[in-house]
Amino acid sequence: MKICIVGAGAIGGYLGARLALAGVEVSLVARGAHLDAMRRHGLRLVSEGTETVCHPRMTDDPRELGVQDYVIVALKAHGVDSVVEAMTALYHADTAVVMAVNGVPWWYFHGLPGPYAERRLKSVDRDGLQWRLIGPERVIGSVVYPACEVREAGVIEHLEGDRLSLGEPSGQKSARVVALADALRSAGLKAPVRTQIRDEIWIKLWGNLSFNPLSALTGATLETLCGTPAVRAVARAMMVEAQAIGEALGVRFAVDVDQRIAGAAAVGAHKTSMLQDLERGRTLEIDALVTAVQELGRLVGVPTPTIDAVLALVQLRAAEAGCYRIPG
Repeated sequence: MKICIVGAGAIGGYLGARLALAGVEVSLVARGAHLDAMRRHGLRLVSEGTETVCHPRMTDDPRELGVQDYVIVALKAHGVDSVVEAMTALYHADTAVVMAVNGVPWWYFHGLPGPYAERRLKSVDRDGLQWRLIGPERVIGSVVYPACEVREAGVIEHLEGDRLSLGEPSGQKSARVVALADALRSAGLKAPVRTQIRDEIWIKLWGNLSFNPLSALTGATLETLCGTPAVRAVARAMMVEAQAIGEALGVRFAVDVDQRIAGAAAVGAHKTSMLQDLERGRTLEIDALVTAVQELGRLVGVPTPTIDAVLALVQLRAAEAGCYRIPG
């Protein structure tokens, strides 16, 4: 089994290291100082106070790697278009692509029965590039739970979590998804195969939709956002709107809004990824996490007044910081 990780940053580097240390034939696509450091010293993984080093094949050009059985895309949603054409060199007829990307996935309506079957989402795949060049038939959905950081170039620190849920858009337990889950388990990860992967996508999206933009607007941690009643109420209103959208699309929420908020509060004084990106001058994941939910709301006729207001504010905040381009 050959697995390529496209985007060997915090999450991609963690997955790549775990697979490589388990003896899986894995290759990494990275760039810049991070790639240079890995080439010189290997990929270093720090977990539970222990550092391990591995030396998988690595490059900044997917076309050097040849065809793969699985491609795991571990990029921010807005970064996928920049590599999607080069990724085509990794595919043979049966290559599966795992989108380990936060937010509403571009393939959301593939294999989903009902009036919106095969519909494309402009907010996450504006020109249809991913739909055309990856192809929804290749996709295995996923929900990523580990928390990791690039501590320094070439060094991934694993903070917590070891679960990567997988699921076919069709809900089938296919041979390809079971084989990948087995490989991930051999690397010490939890890899449940879900028959309703969209349900789990929405549970994680609930928090990302609300707390990420609110943190970027306020500079506050999860602990402060959840502990400030007026702000908590804004987050809750966004989540209630999102739940109505999800349920209109057939999603079943395994927990309620207040349980989800309590889970976020329990994380403590943590800065969301969106706040971290804003502070570092990086492009924000606004469209996959928030704009796409607004688009789905318009599609199913669910009003989203709170989401609309927060989206407008965070788009402007990010644009003023040079971290986002408001669609026009």
